[in-house]
Amino acid sequence: MGTEQPRVASRSAAEADDGDGKPDGRKRRWREHKIARREELVDGTLAAIRARGRSIGMDEIASEIGISKTVLYRYFTDKNDLTNATLERYVETTLAPRIYEAIAVDVDEYNLTRRVVTAYVETVADDPEVYLYAMSTSSGPNRDVVAESERMIAELLSTVLGERLRRMDMDSGGSLPWAYGIVGGVQLATHWWISNRSMSATDLIDYLTMMVWGGIHGVAAAGGSPARFNSVDHPLVDRAVDDSAGQPRS
Repeated sequence: MGTEQPRVASRSAAEADDGDGKPDGRKRRWREHKIARREELVDGTLAAIRARGRSIGMDEIASEIGISKTVLYRYFTDKNDLTNATLERYVETTLAPRIYEAIAVDVDEYNLTRRVVTAYVETVADDPEVYLYAMSTSSGPNRDVVAESERMIAELLSTVLGERLRRMDMDSGGSLPWAYGIVGGVQLATHWWISNRSMSATDLIDYLTMMVWGGIHGVAAAGGSPARFNSVDHPLVDRAVDDSAGQPRS
């Protein structure tokens, strides 16, 4: 299939022989120790952010963990390296599992929509300082980690949308842009909310569920087809609604 070249001659220092034809066990053990120690320090950094807030600096992180800043720099090249590792850990251990759990349950489309929105909002609400730390450092070198988490969630959601639309013999071609639109809209609205808390989490979930479900319902009504959607009129409402009861007037 390709022209992959054989790997010859050159090997990394970690794979160098120790003189008897075997890999250098000391270097392997150091590499394993470094990986384990980095994970411990990342977990300590997450705990420090939760304790001292999103504006924490390297000195405060080291102090909270109970080590010197020199030790941090022994395992991380700079602050961006530590921040990237911390964001990855947060996504892998906190955000992604909550989203996977929400999507894994076999429920109808409306309840699936509400579960996903609820999972995202409640994860942020339960861990606001870590989330705000992630967002405040999500530019420059750290943007890739945040973008990767957005891509992962959007592609997962796209797979679910596509499967459900195809199950109903509908056009699933827009699954990916729809998924990115949902993820982007929910994320931005949640970021606004966690920064000011001007309504309850339940109210936010209700509003976001209404918005997302309204979009999904519109897609389903058109069979997922842009041509079919564009071919009909789009009045704001079909019938007047009684504001007090939420039921169509007779």
